[in-house]
Amino acid sequence: MSRVAVVTGASSGIGAACVAALSEAGFDVVAGARRMERLRAVCEPAGARALQLDVTDQASVDAFVAQLDSCAVLVNNAGGALGFEPVTQADDEQWRTMYETNVLGLMRMTRALVPLLEREDPGHIVDVVSTAGLDVYPNGGGYTAAKHAAHAVTSTLRLELLGRPIRVTELDPGLVETEFSVVRLGSQAAADKVYAGMTPLTAADVADVVAYVVTRPRHVNIDQVVMRPLDQATSTMVHRRT
Repeated sequence: MSRVAVVTGASSGIGAACVAALSEAGFDVVAGARRMERLRAVCEPAGARALQLDVTDQASVDAFVAQLDSCAVLVNNAGGALGFEPVTQADDEQWRTMYETNVLGLMRMTRALVPLLEREDPGHIVDVVSTAGLDVYPNGGGYTAAKHAAHAVTSTLRLELLGRPIRVTELDPGLVETEFSVVRLGSQAAADKVYAGMTPLTAADVADVVAYVVTRPRHVNIDQVVMRPLDQATSTMVHRRT
């Protein structure tokens, strides 16, 4: 019987790519997201199961997990960024939403699924964080703060689960061209400027790494993967061809 892999935030971008990659790797994928029509469109060609999930809502998390009999892999991918203002002009609701999704959502899903993950040999938690959790940049205080927190939670979890049969991997992508920047900046034109003159990562690039780390031999834990485009050195240092 195939092992079950759960992917959150699976209706688009990296999450959708993970659904395809993990299905291809032989997992029975259960995908969660709020946008069910889009989620079904992702899941149908991959033969994955689509379930409603809002990681910011504990009742939604509980209902999602209640439909699972097992879970070998949890990919905590749900997250996102809102706004691009300096700290002195921060929007309370945007910051609150980013923390709820990127940090508390990750915690809720992990807390709920550890009992199932511990039954596996081994279970595996993959937290899709970001290079924004490793450095900072102007006008990104709300997002980098949330991702730094997600990085801290993941690192702490690895310590707390030591000796139990659950691997923990943090994946920190740099610039990935998905709808992420459209949502954050409000338009396709603004998003296009983020990737102008350089070649960003794709969602499939990230999903390929996820599939790799969860298929290593049982005794191997890949703690952290930092991946960036060749054209990117830090969050603010990007080589652009003119």
